[in-house]
Amino acid sequence: MKRLAALSRLGERARLTLLYGALLIVSGTLLVGLVYVLVQQGLSSTISEVISTKNPVPATKHPGSSPPPTPAAGLPVDPNLLRVSRTMSQEAAGAVLHRLLTGSSLALVLFAVVSLALAWWMTGRVLRPVGVITTTARHLAHDDLGGRIALEAPPGELKQLADTFDELLGRIEQLVSAQKRFVANAAHELRTPLAVQRAAAQIGLADPTPEKVARVRSKLMALSKDGEHLIDGLLLLSATDRGLERREAVALDEVASETADELASQARELKVSMVRDIHPLRVEGDAVLLKHLVHNILNNAIRYNEPGGRVALVVAAGILEVSNSGPRVPEDVVPRLFEPFRRAHERTSAPGEGAGLGLSIVKSIAAAHGAKVTARANPEGGLTVQVRFPGRSTPDPHEPAVTG
Repeated sequence: MKRLAALSRLGERARLTLLYGALLIVSGTLLVGLVYVLVQQGLSSTISEVISTKNPVPATKHPGSSPPPTPAAGLPVDPNLLRVSRTMSQEAAGAVLHRLLTGSSLALVLFAVVSLALAWWMTGRVLRPVGVITTTARHLAHDDLGGRIALEAPPGELKQLADTFDELLGRIEQLVSAQKRFVANAAHELRTPLAVQRAAAQIGLADPTPEKVARVRSKLMALSKDGEHLIDGLLLLSATDRGLERREAVALDEVASETADELASQARELKVSMVRDIHPLRVEGDAVLLKHLVHNILNNAIRYNEPGGRVALVVAAGILEVSNSGPRVPEDVVPRLFEPFRRAHERTSAPGEGAGLGLSIVKSIAAAHGAKVTARANPEGGLTVQVRFPGRSTPDPHEPAVTG
């Protein structure tokens, strides 16, 4: 256990070096053992074969006679001479094996040293990108997320890891910047009505006549209502950013019709006509949030219009679209309208102007339902906002469209 604890305290480079070195040493040891066994078996079988097939000189000799010819196979041999031959052969084989084992052991030691050195060098090169990633991550600060690894290396897993880390840093930088803008804008939007309330109270109540008190009361009530709407919008935006807690089948055509009916009086007050082309459409989601989505789009289309203007509401297969007339919207402004507190025109602090959260809430609700929301500026003025829900919806042919 102590050895494992000591090993765990080593760096990744040392651990990988030991691992690679141990694997190479074990492989080399097995190779030396295999060669030793094969050579030993080969020597034994060869010596036995030679002794059994080659007959030595005959067992008897006659003094004074000439050397006999080489005996033919099968003649009797001297047992003592045969035993001596076998002993000498075994000793020679043992000497060969000993020298082989000694030389292989020395080679294995040298191989182990070279292997550890190569493993240390190799792991250093392999882990270099990891070190670069670690160094970059340590130098990153909350206020400065502009650093990138930009690893220059051939394609591979570590190159992909470094590129993924760079992409992650880019997304985090965008999120942090958006969060800072959101907090700053929210603080500004909350500070403005509070300042107006304080000024109204100080000026209006300096000489508290009944008329001034009534005007101050009316002004404070309107500002309080605007602040309440702003806080509700912020809470709704935060809730939709977390996703849906429950899903159910929602008749979006009915939701759109009900919302249009609720806003019809506001449209008449502003002298804006509303045209509906509504077909049956059912989507999976949250009915309350979908009602907020339709309400925000229609409310913006009515509010940011002009007297005598129009609003067209279309609900078709998988699509909710609202188009309105009104002032021209610059093309470069359209993408930023979905950001919190963004408006097509500068804030005027007029009554009922809104906090600039409508389309950002629409975008968040659409994302929670897996839908895609887009907007485009109309050539003659106004804006067209379209929400495309996932999947396709087949209208009921026996159910007529709702128009008005």
